[in-house]
Amino acid sequence: MIQDPSQAEIKGVAKLTKKEARSETGLFLLEGPQGLKEALERPKLIEKLFATESFEEKHSELVARARDSRVSVNIVSESVLKELSDTTTPQGVVAVCQQFHVSIEDVLASKPKLVAFLAQIRDPGNAGTVLRAADAAGADAVVFSKGSVDIYNPKVVRSTTGSMFHLPFVIDADIAFSLSKFKQAGLAVLGADVAGNSLASIDSAELAKPTLWLFGNEAWGLEPEVSAMADKLVQVPIFGAAESLNLATAASVCMYASAFAQNS
Repeated sequence: MIQDPSQAEIKGVAKLTKKEARSETGLFLLEGPQGLKEALERPKLIEKLFATESFEEKHSELVARARDSRVSVNIVSESVLKELSDTTTPQGVVAVCQQFHVSIEDVLASKPKLVAFLAQIRDPGNAGTVLRAADAAGADAVVFSKGSVDIYNPKVVRSTTGSMFHLPFVIDADIAFSLSKFKQAGLAVLGADVAGNSLASIDSAELAKPTLWLFGNEAWGLEPEVSAMADKLVQVPIFGAAESLNLATAASVCMYASAFAQNS
């Protein structure tokens, strides 16, 4: 058992909570049993696993799967795990994984029908929740623009609850270049914007076509020059008294509208 949080290896792994270390190494940290369960479907991405004795007792099947997949499993003390976690209440396990984002060209090669494009989204919880919603809606990919939160930020990783292992995602995408490529591939670009037409008024036949949903920043939405790149602007109507919907909720509604139309 590793018991000393000041051990060089532990200090090195703990640095992966910072973007600079993640960028330099091409690695990131995955925390929690659900994320680990999904990651074990792609075990070659897992470089090392650090787990407490109590986690191994409670989730023995996950630890056994990791060992069977030839993942390096290290049993550590609670204090060591706390050093590796960026949460106040660690979940007993942290995995060091290889980054695995793809390119715009990779996404286009799969002939996508439904894509979520996040333009300068900054909130980690929103980013992870939108990716999770895209997974649930059967989207083919999620694209994060330059200036967006780091998908490998531990808070984002946790909020995806493992969905990041289910569908391709692109990071640091140039907005104009990427949207041009998707349009050339035949996808309609629908921008979520309060100035747009009501989603309820969009014909299902239009929503059934290959579509890229374009979502803007939580605070200011789509920049004018970005919204101008959309084929159409669409708003999620509010029928009650709420002032607005948060980004992740609105994005979920939009993607499911397309998913219903495409799968009916």
